[in-house]
Amino acid sequence: MTNLLASAEEIAARIPDGALLALPPEYAPCSMETIRALVRRGAKDLRLLGVPQFGIQAELLIGSGCVAEVETAAVTLGEQGLAPRFTEAVKQQKIRMRDTTCPAIHAALQASEKGVPFIPLRGLIGTDIAARRDDWHLGENPFGENDPIVYLPAIKPDVSLFHAAKADRNGNVWIGLRRELMVMAHASSAAFATVEEIVEYDLLDDPQTAAGTIPGLYVSGIAQAERGAWPLGVPHLYERDHDHMALYAEMAQTQDGFDAYVDKWVTRKAAAE
Repeated sequence: MTNLLASAEEIAARIPDGALLALPPEYAPCSMETIRALVRRGAKDLRLLGVPQFGIQAELLIGSGCVAEVETAAVTLGEQGLAPRFTEAVKQQKIRMRDTTCPAIHAALQASEKGVPFIPLRGLIGTDIAARRDDWHLGENPFGENDPIVYLPAIKPDVSLFHAAKADRNGNVWIGLRRELMVMAHASSAAFATVEEIVEYDLLDDPQTAAGTIPGLYVSGIAQAERGAWPLGVPHLYERDHDHMALYAEMAQTQDGFDAYVDKWVTRKAAAE
């Protein structure tokens, strides 16, 4: 049964140090409120999985020393350019970087979702990425001849974390078109979501919301957090805060600037609230 939690801080308390933490891309609702809570908690040795890529979520955790490893297709601030704390951490070997591709991440999560230990995928043979992944194996199609294919191990995150527009008191979470969030929840040992609102009716009983709803069976806990994706956006509710993202990109060019950002927008902002 889904836990109805009081705040994002309670979700952060349930994400253990060292966890393999799956996070969605910035264009899907992201639980930035929980990311900030993880920074305040002083989380350690997290292994981040971008599904299939991410930006400021990873940046805040990496710059704050919360991350040991990253597996993703990209880390970027979009129109603000490269992610400076991630870039510096890779260059200085502060974190382990496991290069991958968008299809590889989605396929490996689908394997876990289906309960199988591996999944075949085309398009990787001969690439530099495949050559550097000793956990990916080049084999033969067992149903054909001279048909090589890459076998990927299933990825089963310890925790998936995301934000959504709404959930109900049974723990069902409406994600709309963002089907990668459904796969993340199915594939993970635990899934947590912050939401803009908790409604009193059952989302699975409403034909307009049922198809885009993750059943509470797959959701470990939810917490209401209005504007919980800020400075990122939630489709049809509020837009990405472009001015704030530009401010972050400027301040995060140096570790001192990043630390000043965290002090004002993560630590003191929470204290003021």
